[in-house]
Amino acid sequence: MNAPPRADEVFTLRELEDLAAAHMSREVWDFVAGGAGEERTLAANLAAFDAVRLRPRVLRDVSSLSSGIELFGRSWAAPIAVAPMGFQTLAHADGEVATVQGAGDAGLPVVVSTLAGKPFAELAAHATSPLWLQLYCFRDRAVTRKLVEQATEIFEAIVLTVDAPFLGKRLRDLRNGFRLPPHIVPANLPDARVDSPAQHSRAEFDTALDWDALAWLRTLTDLPILVKGILSGADAVTALEYGVDGLIVSNHGGRQLDGAPAALDALAEVSAAVGGRCSVLMDGGVRRGADVLAALATGAQAVLVGRPVFYALATDQRAGVRRVLDILVEELTETMALTGATSIAEIGPHLLATPAAARDEPPRRNTVVATTQPGGVLRKSDLHGSLSDPLLDTMNFLNEVAERHPDAISFASGRPLPGSFDIETVLTHIRRYLEHLDAKGASPAQLRDVLYQYGPTAGHIRDVIADWLRKDEGIDIAPESVVVTVGCQEAMIITLRALFASPRDVLLVADPCYVGIAGAARLLDIPITAVSEGERGLTASDVAAAVAAERARGRNPRALYLVPDHANPSGGTLPLEERAALLEVAERSGILILEDSPYRLVSGAARVPSLKAMDHGRRVVLLGSFAKTAFPGARIGFAVADQEVRDESGRTGLLADELAKVKSMITVNTPTLSQAAIAGMLLACDFGLADANTESAAHYDATLRAVVDELARQAAGGPLTGLDVSWNRPSGGFFLTLDVPFRADDAALDRSAREFGVIWTPMAYFHHGGGGTHCMRLSTSYLTPARAAEGVARLARFIASEAGRARS
Repeated sequence: MNAPPRADEVFTLRELEDLAAAHMSREVWDFVAGGAGEERTLAANLAAFDAVRLRPRVLRDVSSLSSGIELFGRSWAAPIAVAPMGFQTLAHADGEVATVQGAGDAGLPVVVSTLAGKPFAELAAHATSPLWLQLYCFRDRAVTRKLVEQATEIFEAIVLTVDAPFLGKRLRDLRNGFRLPPHIVPANLPDARVDSPAQHSRAEFDTALDWDALAWLRTLTDLPILVKGILSGADAVTALEYGVDGLIVSNHGGRQLDGAPAALDALAEVSAAVGGRCSVLMDGGVRRGADVLAALATGAQAVLVGRPVFYALATDQRAGVRRVLDILVEELTETMALTGATSIAEIGPHLLATPAAARDEPPRRNTVVATTQPGGVLRKSDLHGSLSDPLLDTMNFLNEVAERHPDAISFASGRPLPGSFDIETVLTHIRRYLEHLDAKGASPAQLRDVLYQYGPTAGHIRDVIADWLRKDEGIDIAPESVVVTVGCQEAMIITLRALFASPRDVLLVADPCYVGIAGAARLLDIPITAVSEGERGLTASDVAAAVAAERARGRNPRALYLVPDHANPSGGTLPLEERAALLEVAERSGILILEDSPYRLVSGAARVPSLKAMDHGRRVVLLGSFAKTAFPGARIGFAVADQEVRDESGRTGLLADELAKVKSMITVNTPTLSQAAIAGMLLACDFGLADANTESAAHYDATLRAVVDELARQAAGGPLTGLDVSWNRPSGGFFLTLDVPFRADDAALDRSAREFGVIWTPMAYFHHGGGGTHCMRLSTSYLTPARAAEGVARLARFIASEAGRARS
């Protein structure tokens, strides 16, 4: 048998294990190296990385490499941190002090365990890189509170471990009868008796811990809160609803549930569910720099490394910790060079190859060999990650509920009232547009082409739309600034695709926000940062703070999307002074504003000037649709993009020209018959669409008032009397929100439709920073005032019933 290498002969983390085993007693080695049960998950963590194959990229300039990242406003030398590990004084008397020093030498953070063997203040005194606190929640909440109070003064983030209501059964420790030596104690829990960590956990850890603990924890600290122990997309989405700042995909190093998936295997699902809405890290099985790259390519922003650091501490203390982290960073940068990635931002799933590409190597566990199963069945995991995001299922679920309960009154649909349309007018409008072209000198052949041929990608009716915007909205732009699209959704997608070029680019959204923009961003792998609306809606100061925070994280806030008038879903309208302030923030910070206002012209409320009408610095891209103001079936939208674009040679053009290029690869052109119908409508009303919609606007305002008035009646002597229920009172539009004293989720919606015959939309669908769990969105547009009042009466009975369920 070969002798173990000396510390200065260690070149890999696997070699380090042999060296560490010689420095530790058998009992301590088993305590550190072992896992739960039969250690299947422990082995799976390593095997998952062993099965990864990377795709080399050649002839790339890799003369300048950077492994650095920004996370929560701090710079890291590499996307690697030390995982939380308790009782490090088992490895050496210096314990966590040496770990913090060695990690600081390497420029990498440390997550300090609640069960650390050294006082937090002593660690802070030696720290030169960020420290986070890993937190267990104790049955005695006063103990937890005290830890958090200490953390606020010392640490930069809180990491709540959620996969350990108690410690898993570790057979090696049971067979060894393992007990901590008397001098090994958790220095920050002075009254704890932990000679048996397993028994201590069963006696002291809070087994009643639930999601509400996150809300409680938020009341104690303003530090970022991360949740450690997430292995499913469903739990990731729930964590987002509770406003966490980050997730750590982890199976506790294989030390909790034996048979749980490898952390790497769970990472893709969690990353897809999150969709860039918060930071995602992972731990479990990282032993090489190539493993770090594989985790980043699968969706993590950083990894945590545990056991190898413990081994390094045992063999060479501070220098050993520095050495093991340096090995990982060196291997990572070498792997980046050989895969053609010069920065962490360039690492993505394109660098992962399937094992089938490895010559003469049989398929192995957890690898993808083919994209289809026998019979042509596709694996969902082989499709784009957005398709596993619950966000993309929201509208389908609402439609399914409506189909199952056709007699229910629906407050979910945002469509215009059907009775306002006359079939014959469509033909009249098409003729009106042809007459317009004829009067301008178009030949019969040109008229035929307008109706039957593809037409220009940017659209036939740009001049008509420009004339309408000038008269109805006071927006003076050239027709060349307009791109006519297939609905506003296409306008969103082509604008996002053109503007967002780097993985570091971030889209800011008012939160809550329209699901269509969030879904479009998710399809395009564009990360979203939510800027919460207050009682008066979005504020310019909050947007400025969000821009600064994103830049501190090393990301580039590119644009802000919002619906400033009668917003979907909240119904709120941005005041004039806030619009002016928001434009100042956009000019000062260099971001664009994507303005989407489909409800302005179907409301009787006094109109505030649009952001685009106030835009003197060309900071606003206007995204529009005629679905509500004309008719949805036309599927005509538009983007007004008058921003100047300059190429490397100094030539200039319009952003609209670039959007047209993107559109040419999606829908090629917008249906000409639909364009003709919309143009004819605009010509028929002499570009005064607001005046033409006076009757429709009056109907929508009356229905909205009927809903608000009926809610007030139901709360003054009806089923809502005495309940903690409140709602807003929008000045117009289609939507309002209703706060209720129970979780307004899919299960509640199903009961509402099935038992009370009324349908609504959970507001949680629209919150991308977490929230809305006790709130409904009501859409009033598709109902008459009488039908809406009956719907509210049904809804009041449901709310009263559900509130009773919640109390019991």
